[in-house]
Amino acid sequence: MSPNYAYLDGEFLPKSEAKVSVYDHGLLYGDGVFEGIRAYNGRAFRLREHIDRLWSSAQAILLTIPMTREEMCEVVLELLRRNKRNDSYVRVVVTRGVGDLGLDPRKCPRASVFVLADAIEMYSRSLYEKGLRVVTVSTRRNSPDALNPAIKSLNYLNNILGKIEANRAEAAEGIMLTRDGLVAEATADNIFIISDGVVRTPPVYLGILPGITRAVAMELVQKRGLEVEETPFTLQEVYPADECFLTGTGAEIVPVVEIDERQIADGRPGTITQALMQDFSRLVQTEGAEIWERKEVSKAPR
Repeated sequence: MSPNYAYLDGEFLPKSEAKVSVYDHGLLYGDGVFEGIRAYNGRAFRLREHIDRLWSSAQAILLTIPMTREEMCEVVLELLRRNKRNDSYVRVVVTRGVGDLGLDPRKCPRASVFVLADAIEMYSRSLYEKGLRVVTVSTRRNSPDALNPAIKSLNYLNNILGKIEANRAEAAEGIMLTRDGLVAEATADNIFIISDGVVRTPPVYLGILPGITRAVAMELVQKRGLEVEETPFTLQEVYPADECFLTGTGAEIVPVVEIDERQIADGRPGTITQALMQDFSRLVQTEGAEIWERKEVSKAPR
């Protein structure tokens, strides 16, 4: 079912009427932050964690969000109600707002907020069953001392350049390295490897996004009594790994079976990865902020 409404600066509007200015600094300069949130079975999964990360990103770029966190949570839930969506992907965007053609953010008196809810499919269902073929791309992940990837900003050109390389290689995803040659993350997902029963993922300080699904995967690993480590590793440790998988709000948990034409183990999704995928599917069906808990339509915050 196609969504009918979007939220824009205090109003729930028909999506065809939700428009931002061509003078918005989010459009002109990528000056803003965003979050992607999933709703499953009438619940917005880890909603507060996503909103907290949105505020953290905004604080890092000195962007004042013109509402409270509680109001933002309510906007997300109300948009899902209005669009009658139990299962959805939600995109929350905060831009610097309308300014002039100059770079100075002080020329933007008020931030702009818009929220969209729609379906999303990062990978086909068959790839969750068979696993992804990925490649390492030459585009290096942004350095934390330049544009820190931990800030979920609207400037995703670094990721897009990596994705273009993956597309040209006809691969499902591209693995990005740090400037020192360590594995960072995929263009849209975090990465995990499993060797000898130990689950490893790059630490945030290398310059990766602290993914919400990444954190959930680590929780699920620990619940299974397995060891999980946030530690740097190189491609030479990825190639001989027993298993590999990616995580992200859009991707959820998806197995990787080949990297740079090198087969991971037997070339099939690993048993631990498959178990984590099942654990995740069960979790999202029962956890999250209830969409339909409030019956009356609330006024949108301005």
